[in-house]
Amino acid sequence: MSVLVVGISHNSAPVSMLEAASVDADGLQKLLTDVAGCEHVSEATVISTCNRLEIYTEVERFHGSVEDLSRRIIEGAGQTLETMLPHLYVHYDDGAVSHLFKVVAGLDSMAVGEGQILGQARAALQLGQEAGTVGPALNSLFQQALRVGKRSRAETDIDRAAPSLVTASLGRAVRAVGDVRGKRVAIVGAGAMAGLATATVSRMEAADVVVVNRTTANADRLANEYAARSASLDQLADEIAAADIVITCAGASGVLVPAEMVGDRSGHPVALIDLALPHDIDPAAGSLRGVTLIDLAALADELHASPAGREVLAVRDIVTQEVAAFLSARRQSAVTPTVVALRSMATGIVGAEMERLDGKLPELDEATRDEVLRTVRRVADKLLHEPTVRVKELANESGAVSYAAALAELFALDPEAVASVTRAEVSTTATSAASPPTHEGGSA
Repeated sequence: MSVLVVGISHNSAPVSMLEAASVDADGLQKLLTDVAGCEHVSEATVISTCNRLEIYTEVERFHGSVEDLSRRIIEGAGQTLETMLPHLYVHYDDGAVSHLFKVVAGLDSMAVGEGQILGQARAALQLGQEAGTVGPALNSLFQQALRVGKRSRAETDIDRAAPSLVTASLGRAVRAVGDVRGKRVAIVGAGAMAGLATATVSRMEAADVVVVNRTTANADRLANEYAARSASLDQLADEIAAADIVITCAGASGVLVPAEMVGDRSGHPVALIDLALPHDIDPAAGSLRGVTLIDLAALADELHASPAGREVLAVRDIVTQEVAAFLSARRQSAVTPTVVALRSMATGIVGAEMERLDGKLPELDEATRDEVLRTVRRVADKLLHEPTVRVKELANESGAVSYAAALAELFALDPEAVASVTRAEVSTTATSAASPPTHEGGSA
């Protein structure tokens, strides 16, 4: 059994496709039910936000499961296979663990380090628990991911990375067009990064702030929060023409602001700040007169040397450590049923031999019998010590499952004995998983 993730996010798809893939509460329940009913899926849950839809499963088979999960996302979005499949991504087993830890730590968010994803991951875990589709594997994975997210924010200032990105870009814009105070600012997008940008320029007393977005309801929501204006995407050219500073963070697939939309600005200089991946603004716009283009590539060196950049690197180190520790523990736990079955077999052999001794030497006094029993047990323990220690050590290397299988084969262990230990462990963990996690901060 292995963890499989199939998803779509702001890193892989345009805003229009993310909007098509998004699901409401009823749609989320239906998606989870459909996924849990797939042939090779034993556990399932879904992370659903405005910027991502990810299905997490424990599966028996990779091939077949990928097709099933992909089809459910594509059909739910009302898209064709050819249109949407290139924008889906797949993470499997170790890669799935690494991906979830990065997501919950905030490294995969549009606004790096944002804390809302903690609550969203917690909500996904609770969703699966309440539906009965989360078992020991996903419960363990998500609980550890939540701990990683909390550790990342407790030991670093990762939540300051995105605001630092906005501040650094505006600092460059000020050098090009002057103080933000009194300027006209257009912000393209309505996600977390756009929210940070809107809050920052409002605080810096921009004279006019407009939020431009494909979905006008989202633009209205963000604009109302900061006493700004809102505009639809078909008004973008007019808003850019009037703006002194343009900040784009939509992350659309394809250029939203072509060079010809900007035009010659020698009479009215403009600073274009592109904080999106992939970029929203045609790089050719930077060569136009009166135009200063500031993008992530231009900010990279400055940010890497900044406190915010160092925080991102620190969180990446934490995630790397936690992934390695989780995978090591998981591999060792995979061999535990075999080790337990082996020791149980040895205990049974010792018991059988003592019964045989009792039959042959019924007159043996109790003290002598106890000494013989202790001796036989010590011999069995010493014979088994090295193989069981080594198989746990080897569990950290590739091919851990085959080492457990080899141990079972060499000692002719009853497969049912190993399976019964596994079932007992799963039953114990599942009981724990059925209890909803404690809600500690974050927003669902």
